[in-house]
Amino acid sequence: MRMRPKKNREERMKKVSGLLAKTNRDGSVDIMSTFNTIKPLFLEIGCGKGAFATELSRRNPDISIIAVERVPDVLMMAMEKSEREGCKNIAFFCENADKIDILFKEKSVCGLYLNFSDPWPRKKHAKRRLTSPLFLEKYKRILKNDAKIFFKTDNTDFFEYSLQTFKKSGFRLNNVCYDLHSSPFGETNIETEFETNFSAQGYKIKYLEAIID
Repeated sequence: MRMRPKKNREERMKKVSGLLAKTNRDGSVDIMSTFNTIKPLFLEIGCGKGAFATELSRRNPDISIIAVERVPDVLMMAMEKSEREGCKNIAFFCENADKIDILFKEKSVCGLYLNFSDPWPRKKHAKRRLTSPLFLEKYKRILKNDAKIFFKTDNTDFFEYSLQTFKKSGFRLNNVCYDLHSSPFGETNIETEFETNFSAQGYKIKYLEAIID
């Protein structure tokens, strides 16, 4: 379901435009100009309304976070949340995930969060899944050695698919879990908006970490 256009969109976006990531002439993100410092860089692809990114910021003030979201109105709400909560180490970018290896320099990213990505359940759409081999190769270009991808979903079929694609693409899997909230990892888990809703409906949250060697 598409989101209805938000009222006063232009005015609201203008107020938070300072939170947009700055870019170089080639379209890549200029980390130094964006944050005025160089810290370990972490990405969230598909940040939604910003619940995860803002809490990640609160818990980790010594990292830089870029939250990517393709839907402008959703991105705007995430930016507004970040501003309300006084986050100083987050920037936002409105773009599709297939541009991720253009936006970021090779071996520049320390960690990547894929939280409740669209599972694209039909086989003919498999290439659109953010854990498809096509996307995993893009991530491998921008991730530093030993960097982690943190993946969460409520969809069992998508999770099983992702287990296989990570392995086939040369990632080492760690902390594979089929019920995150009942596991030891649940104590430090940061919930997304989708996660809270799915959990309330009784869905088990699946989780894994994929490490690039």
